[in-house]
Amino acid sequence: MKYASVTERLAGLGGAKWALHARARALKASGVEIIELTIGEPDVATPDSFIAEAHRAMLAGRTGYSNGRGEPGLVKALAARYSARRGRTITPKQVMCLPGTQTTLYAVMRAIAEAGDEVLIGDPLYATYEGIIAQTGARMVPVPLRPEHGFRMQVADVAARMTPASRVLFLNTPHNPTGALLRREDLVALGELARKHDLWILSDEVYEDMVFPGNTFASPLDLPELADRVIVTCSISKSHAAPGFRSGWCIGPEEFCARLLPLSETMLFGSQPFIADMTMKAVSEPSPVAAGMVERFSRRAALIADRLDGVAGLRVHRPEAGMFALVDVRATGLSGEAFAEGLLDAQRVAVMPGESFGAGLAGWLRLTLTQPDEVTAEAARRIAAHAASVMGRAA
Repeated sequence: MKYASVTERLAGLGGAKWALHARARALKASGVEIIELTIGEPDVATPDSFIAEAHRAMLAGRTGYSNGRGEPGLVKALAARYSARRGRTITPKQVMCLPGTQTTLYAVMRAIAEAGDEVLIGDPLYATYEGIIAQTGARMVPVPLRPEHGFRMQVADVAARMTPASRVLFLNTPHNPTGALLRREDLVALGELARKHDLWILSDEVYEDMVFPGNTFASPLDLPELADRVIVTCSISKSHAAPGFRSGWCIGPEEFCARLLPLSETMLFGSQPFIADMTMKAVSEPSPVAAGMVERFSRRAALIADRLDGVAGLRVHRPEAGMFALVDVRATGLSGEAFAEGLLDAQRVAVMPGESFGAGLAGWLRLTLTQPDEVTAEAARRIAAHAASVMGRAA
């Protein structure tokens, strides 16, 4: 049988990147005790008040069809939220609601890139971004995010990789997996380049509310001169500990949203009204869980750095936001994949190999910060022990 070419473009870009996580889960299911530091789920349950609101809405009959843009109440609430946060007016016509950031990114990229286009994106990158780009037929052009620059994208590195086919500059701030934050001056410089070459700027900002103390979030949406080319995506998955509800959105120019609307209606013809009501409550008030997660995750990042940085050749990159820390294991002589596989076998600790997030993180590990302090400390002890064992064998 004949298959569409998209199935070839996406082959190997899905769950294969999470093979070690799947193996760890299988071991856990068989009764083996595993410390799991792989996937980025909040360390608290969805707040009862949100569940109660969704329940209330269902009982009130909010279970029918919606529309492709989103429920009017939620659309207005998001317009008000972004107007307040970004310091300029965002209208309801600039808002589109979709099920989660992943679906939103899929739809947005479908609307702005196609075969023959190039999408510039930082490397390392979140594991699903390659597929998000590939599904359109566009070509992904990795831009190195260098540790010596704190993994922040540099305008010179973008400019060096631009061609006449460049169409989209894909940003992620706060960044997964590095926890890096783009500064306002970074965005101004990148924005000038995008204007010069007529690029779209797509910014995934799902960790906006997860910024660690001493750091400041900035968005390209802050810059009025970029208003005609910036599209921002976000959701309540991280900030409100509600990943299973799949509630996300994008903010962009009115014309862009008008063109995206038929695509949204073709894909799913509206999200669930009762989830929209819950989301409206979530985005209309401060998150009841974000501040606690920020405090815990920043503390655990410091704990990992204190326990591992400089031990047995390991180096730790301390994040500025998000829910992950990075550990450089290149001094052991192993790839991130080999170190992570050996760590799981020898110490029963599951981490993500850096290679799952692009060539730029080869020889690194990504650790989640969502386990309790004592579990995180024990994981760090075991990682150090494994590194020392590897270094001992190499000697």
